[in-house]
Amino acid sequence: MKKWISRLLSAAFVLSLPLNAYAQSAGKVEAGDTAFVLLSAAFVMLMTPGLAMFYGGMVRRKNVLATIMQSFVAIAVVSIQWILFGYSLSFGPDVHGIIGSLDWVGLSGVGVEPNADYAPTVPHIAFMIYQAMFAVITPALISGAFAERMKFSAFLIFTVLWSTIVYDPVAHWVWGTGGWLKNLGVLDFAGGIVVHITSGISALAAALIIGKRKGYLHETIMPHNLPMTVIGAGLLWFGWFGFNAGSALSSGALSAMTFVVTHISAVSATMTWVVIEWLHRGKPTMFGAATGAIAGLATITPASGFVGPMPALLIGVAAGSLCYLALNMKGKLGYDDSLDAFGVHGVGGILGTLATGVFAQKLINPSGADGLLFGSYKMFVSQGIGILAVMVYSFVVTAVILKVIDWTMGLRVSLEDEVDGLDLSQHGESGYTS
Repeated sequence: MKKWISRLLSAAFVLSLPLNAYAQSAGKVEAGDTAFVLLSAAFVMLMTPGLAMFYGGMVRRKNVLATIMQSFVAIAVVSIQWILFGYSLSFGPDVHGIIGSLDWVGLSGVGVEPNADYAPTVPHIAFMIYQAMFAVITPALISGAFAERMKFSAFLIFTVLWSTIVYDPVAHWVWGTGGWLKNLGVLDFAGGIVVHITSGISALAAALIIGKRKGYLHETIMPHNLPMTVIGAGLLWFGWFGFNAGSALSSGALSAMTFVVTHISAVSATMTWVVIEWLHRGKPTMFGAATGAIAGLATITPASGFVGPMPALLIGVAAGSLCYLALNMKGKLGYDDSLDAFGVHGVGGILGTLATGVFAQKLINPSGADGLLFGSYKMFVSQGIGILAVMVYSFVVTAVILKVIDWTMGLRVSLEDEVDGLDLSQHGESGYTS
């Protein structure tokens, strides 16, 4: 304990030094790359308020502020966790391929010098804050599964525990130097595994454990403000360019290609969803178009830095088709994933990670690998192992966390509070005055 307290105090001292004094020993920093990464971090930060609006419009009006609050407060809660120890657990010096050490606790040793292992042309602290925004949005995505029925106090505890026990280890496995899945050859350019599979599978576990909303499948439960949802989807789409293209960690050819294929997948999935819904239900809906766009963005995420335009188009078609099917199976299977976190992010993340194993090409990214279509079945197998490992780990650990919280403080609001709405029962306020 004394060792970690000492590191925290050391970190506080280092960060209090004048910047110029600390920068004297800095390595080669490229101003253009640094500006690009910082701007991308701002884009990704905006995604969480965008998610708040996307989710907020999808719930009933009595739960709009409570739903928005879950995403908004995640920015603060996870950022503090990340600064204190989450970043060190995720990207710190490797411990047996499983977790990062606590050498960087309190950002000790994380300064303006680049870290050659992660981003050799930008300050280490810029890479840290960019990755912080990924850590922030991931548990916020899960909140879509239990919208309208979880205690706010339980959500706060869940967010801290889940970020520490699920997100941080998986981030190290896939992205950390020495991580066992990274050493296995698993490719995840911008978070198909680390963000979307972890959150999507955890969302499924949460939906099953917390149970259905009162009246689910017996009463009509409709989104209360679709324009809010569409604005949220637009902000997410905008931010996703920083999410994916920013993961190149430099401004150049790779980030340009990643930006383009991200958009191609999004528009392809949008049109696929619209057409399928039109044929299936007789009318295309704005809600469907927005959901299709998010599905396309989630699905291209792991492949975005490894594939070209035409594979991205096919990935978008697959995303629009399979995620639509997943959402329509929800009612038949009887689980209440309120805002389709599993159907969009879980299914999309799995599909996109497999697609990476098929379409990845070293011609696009020499640091990657050739996928199944280009002669490497081993890489496809590695992707499958990565998917299965993270699915099992995320589901089991999330279930344990939720059960412990339920046994100790309770997960769900009372039936009376659920009927009244979480805005009033949890926060004492209302989103609308009339």
